[in-house]
Amino acid sequence: MASDARTTVALKGPVHPRPKRILGMKPKEFTTKLVVQLILMAGAVVILLPLVFMISTSLKNIGQVGVYPIVWIPKPIVWRNYPDALAEVNFALYTWNTIKVTFVGMIGVLLSCSLVAYGFSRFRAPGLNVLFLILLSTIMLPSQVTLIPVYIMFSKIGWVDTLKPLMIPRFFGNPYDIFLLRQFFMTIPLEMDDAARIDGCNPLQTFWHVLVPMAKPALGTVAIFHFMYAWNDFFGPLIYLHHRENWTLALGLQGFRQVYSTKTNLLMAASFMAALPCILLFFFAQRQFIQGVVITGVKG
Repeated sequence: MASDARTTVALKGPVHPRPKRILGMKPKEFTTKLVVQLILMAGAVVILLPLVFMISTSLKNIGQVGVYPIVWIPKPIVWRNYPDALAEVNFALYTWNTIKVTFVGMIGVLLSCSLVAYGFSRFRAPGLNVLFLILLSTIMLPSQVTLIPVYIMFSKIGWVDTLKPLMIPRFFGNPYDIFLLRQFFMTIPLEMDDAARIDGCNPLQTFWHVLVPMAKPALGTVAIFHFMYAWNDFFGPLIYLHHRENWTLALGLQGFRQVYSTKTNLLMAASFMAALPCILLFFFAQRQFIQGVVITGVKG
């Protein structure tokens, strides 16, 4: 019996001990992930430091501003800075103007870009690829190149010092968003269009009832892109808006800084309230944004 047991062990070979695992991972894999996480955490701290400084300064009294070393946790916390900042700046009017510019422009971008992207992705015509290449080439054209002729045109039709130059052009498409949506539409099988055509849908009905519901992730991504751009835009309002009653938040904060440059705590309070919608949008829509970008890049 002993001889049979030794023969069995010899046939099976030497028994190696199982490698140690940390949290279900091999030591090398665990170390790699730990290093990556530490690098990401360090990067997050660096990126969030200005935001933390802004919030901290917005809660200080004027005597704690500019003190070195920096007082990160103010004592006492001055919540009064926020209503005081609202009293110094016509915050409600500037916010309403910014909301109009942002959401009217967003509707224009979603309608125009989705329709053009649908045409480029589903229809076939001579020279269509050339037109698409010309469209993409306009991405490399700086806006400053067309600034003077566009300004003269808007001045001739009486749109300067109104919100129209910041909203109406959005209804004529944006090359980057058109490209983004076209790439997504190309991932949808053409059999969906054939099935809709058999059911009696024309191209516009196919677009609205078939492709748009399936393109919600990409449309959400475009909406987020435009919101972030329009809400924080400073250059456009600076060029076209002259009177204070037409100012957006970006211009209002700039005017506040020029008049109340010594009241840094109030300026930080107003800046944080202006940035708060973008911060909330990031936290609540980041999954939608990442999903749209990932799905859009599946097919070239």
